Amino acid sequence: MSVYRINGVWHYRFMYKGTVLRRSTRQGNKRDAELMEAKHRTALAMGEAGLGDKPACETLDHFLGDRILTFAKNQIVTTLRWFKDGMTPLRSYRPLAKLPLDRITSESVAEYIAHRRGLGRAVGSINRDLRVLRRSLHLAVEWNLLDKAPEITMAGAEVRRERVVTEAEFARYLACTTPLLADVAVILNETGLRPDECHRLEWTDIDFDNNRLLVRTGKTLAARRLLPLTRNVRGV
Repeated sequence: MSVYRINGVWHYRFMYKGTVLRRSTRQGNKRDAELMEAKHRTALAMGEAGLGDKPACETLDHFLGDRILTFAKNQIVTTLRWFKDGMTPLRSYRPLAKLPLDRITSESVAEYIAHRRGLGRAVGSINRDLRVLRRSLHLAVEWNLLDKAPEITMAGAEVRRERVVTEAEFARYLACTTPLLADVAVILNETGLRPDECHRLEWTDIDFDNNRLLVRTGKTLAARRLLPLTRNVRGV
């Protein structure tokens, strides 16, 4: 193997039919660079043997807009929205979007992070994009479109905000909202249900005899649970 490093990035060079071939692997790991050189040599040898080169990887833009979007449309609505929200900025940044899947590296992801920071985007928003990118590349590996997904490092720690509504604030809200929203707010406030869990409740989930309600489905595997009916929730 003939790999060498320039400014922290590994390159490889070898002779093929009298021509010197040089490539930048865009990798900071020597072993990864050696594997990429071996893969290039193998592809050339397969071409000589009449086996043909491995088909070129599609670009990230095409992969997200075609395969991932199709995949997401078969998921629940919240998952589809999560993919769409993360895909939009990824596809709009052309230096990353036009890269073939096998050319995406931690370096190109770092450039994307710097671009988003330059636009003033919050760390939480950037991390959402990166999670969508990471999930999409892992799906590419599962679907045999990519040999290995690059390491995706988040943009940093997210700011956590906690806002507890006081009893006085809640009372003012109930006094000025519509009856339906007031009923929903009471249920959410006193049971801790997520909005989606509340909206999915059916009469069969309400047990007045035992004074409890059943949550059948939700965001996690632990979402199925029995909750007591408080006096206010029972009144609703």
